[in-house]
Amino acid sequence: MRARLTLLVAATTVLVLLAFLVPMALLVRQVAADRALSRADDVVQTIVPLVGDPEALRLAVPVQPVPVTVFLPDGTVLGAPAATTPAVRLAAARNQALTVVTAAGQELVVPVVGSAGVTVVRAMVTKAELTRGVGRAWLVLAALGLTLVLLGLLVADRLARTIIAPITELSSVSHRLANAELTARADPAGPPELREVAGALNQLAGRIQDLLAAERERLADLSHRVRTPLTALRLEAESLRDPDEAARVAAAADGVARAVTAVIQQARRRDVAPVAASCDAAAVVTDRVAFWAVLAEDTGRVLAQDLPVGPLPVAVAADDLAAALDALLGNVFAHTPDETGLAVALRARPGGGAVLEVSDDGPGFAGEAAVRGASGGGSTGLGLDIARQVASSFEVGTSVSGGAMVRLEIS
Repeated sequence: MRARLTLLVAATTVLVLLAFLVPMALLVRQVAADRALSRADDVVQTIVPLVGDPEALRLAVPVQPVPVTVFLPDGTVLGAPAATTPAVRLAAARNQALTVVTAAGQELVVPVVGSAGVTVVRAMVTKAELTRGVGRAWLVLAALGLTLVLLGLLVADRLARTIIAPITELSSVSHRLANAELTARADPAGPPELREVAGALNQLAGRIQDLLAAERERLADLSHRVRTPLTALRLEAESLRDPDEAARVAAAADGVARAVTAVIQQARRRDVAPVAASCDAAAVVTDRVAFWAVLAEDTGRVLAQDLPVGPLPVAVAADDLAAALDALLGNVFAHTPDETGLAVALRARPGGGAVLEVSDDGPGFAGEAAVRGASGGGSTGLGLDIARQVASSFEVGTSVSGGAMVRLEIS
């Protein structure tokens, strides 16, 4: 914008100067020509009264500042040597003063009628005399125009800075807000419109802070609401007669409690700058598949596993990857009948990362409206959304057996 404003002022200044300097240059040339012709005419008018006095004429003609030639009736030529031109003959024939433009300049001829005949006084104004001082005047005008253009550019640059500086500040603040630096505020400056935008941006940032604070409070309240039934569930688990069953249910309740606590802590975290996360996808997936294998056995499902033996690093936090896999497996258990087989496959992705695939032998997806994870039947609709958050590429399709298949590519 700064360059465009400067260019606009430069173009406007140049156009104005052209409209002023071109006529001025033409006027200067015309004035110089008129001055030279006027001087020549004065010289001719000085010589004309001396035509009747041959002796005075001979003395006066050579000392004139402009070359003057006098053609006497007897053919004698006084003054600057010159041939008899058509203008001289025409003036003598018509007895009329003439000004003729020639290749060498302009020729002034004045006939004087005497007793011996017609005497013609001729003064020659060369092109050099007609344009004397014009070149220097044009250089002065060009220098003046260039100076005015440079001065206009300087003023335009200063003006552009005063306009661009507040805009740059607004851009910087908006980028800081986009990077979750919600304490950033713009300093209202510049034209009234920019001050209004800065005020609106500050108001928006404050509103975002208020909404986040309210959201944190709601999450904190949610944590207290959830922990109460979790405590009751843990007490119920301890009352189970089967120690293994009791331990399994209590561990599941503890896992839910830890997940809720992690969500609350993450939501209430003040420094929300992104932190690089990573984990061993093979270890995380193996652990979660082992957890769900118990439920699969209880419901008569065959859980096939295709997992790598060695470590498989990915740029995703372990809790996020575990939550995504839990959401996908939870969808299978919730939306397919008991004894429906399912499979979990994990393999390395070319170029780094991993590919996680969860499939089943169920009825598959009945259409976009029936995609698992869509809100319905009292569900929150977050199943596939949780999985999408950890995936660089997300694909929903049909398994080999005709059931559902979800494939995640993880960086």
